[in-house]
Amino acid sequence: MKVLYFAWVRSQIGLSEETVDLPDDVSTVSELLDWLRGRGPRHAEALHDTSVVRVAVNEEYASLDAPVAAGDEVALFPPVTGG
Repeated sequence: MKVLYFAWVRSQIGLSEETVDLPDDVSTVSELLDWLRGRGPRHAEALHDTSVVRVAVNEEYASLDAPVAAGDEVALFPPVTGG
């Protein structure tokens, strides 16, 4: 799975993207975020509040209960605001 990080999520984690092997017990966006938080303190800090992180799976906005699979591309970013 390819995970892309944008804006302050990228700054806090220190990566713009990474390729990860999705564990067998991870099948939803929520489970993915939980697993990513366990990858280290930078991931934990950036992803501690899921209410301020938006997720897209294969370039489509996704809810926390949306399914994810090994070949997916997942993007994590802050909410988009207008102005």
